[in-house]
Amino acid sequence: MTQEVVNSDEVVLGEEIEHVRLITLNRPRHLNVISSKVVSLLAEYLEKWEKDDKAELVIIKGSGRAFSAGGDLKMFYDGRNSKDSCLEVAYRMYWLGYHIHTYKKTQVALVHGISMGGGASLMVPMKFSVVTEKTVFATPEASIGFHTDCGFSYILSHLPGHLGEFFALTGARLNGKELVAAGLATHFVPLEKLSDLEKRLISLNSGDENAVKAAIEEFAVEVQPDEESVLNKQSIIDECFSKDTVAEIIKSFEVEATKEGNGWISPVLKGLKRSSPTGLRITLRSVRFLTV
Repeated sequence: MTQEVVNSDEVVLGEEIEHVRLITLNRPRHLNVISSKVVSLLAEYLEKWEKDDKAELVIIKGSGRAFSAGGDLKMFYDGRNSKDSCLEVAYRMYWLGYHIHTYKKTQVALVHGISMGGGASLMVPMKFSVVTEKTVFATPEASIGFHTDCGFSYILSHLPGHLGEFFALTGARLNGKELVAAGLATHFVPLEKLSDLEKRLISLNSGDENAVKAAIEEFAVEVQPDEESVLNKQSIIDECFSKDTVAEIIKSFEVEATKEGNGWISPVLKGLKRSSPTGLRITLRSVRFLTV
């Protein structure tokens, strides 16, 4: 197979291997956070390959111990005195999220380690998203005074019951098994088999969805959430997070926390109360009205 590899020092690596295209987020010391340069390179590769008839399958992964920890907060802080530059980066990130949602080529995300915020927005919309026992997922934007964005409030709004509001407001962490059960990932593959899966997909040399799915299923295993998983608390979550306002949600959650067997609520409630009140209100509205 012929293979073209770009500069290995770049923050995003792009490889062209016959009919397969491989993207590697390459900021391992920074948990592959998404900077302006990362957004630009991702958009460049995806646009180029969508127009390339030879490109059939796009695989994206992260280097080091993370897929991506999300947006580069330092970048936004450093640009706080330049409103236009921050808005431009945000616009390009949102456009990138839309592009991934509507991409015409078959995509596979190989997700190990941390996948949070903007990183989750890269992973979940892809046709196939593969997670492992080391995957850690969250949407913690409200805790830093922001809100779920990059199309993720739309994704969360389509989860069963009121799980979307719960994940968005609390920033609750999910593991790989929970992601598959919640419909936020398509397959669970043990970490020790992930590199073999990558090689198998590359050797497949095709973007045929049925063939790609079959190749993934050669390595995938059936999993169920652990007994203590929040996914097994949905009746409580639906009761509390169906309320109209954040204040009513918190009050209802406080009542449930006093009941026997609900010790799991206390740490979640503490985190919820520490979050930005404005961020929480905007987040709730964005999930309810499917806006961003």
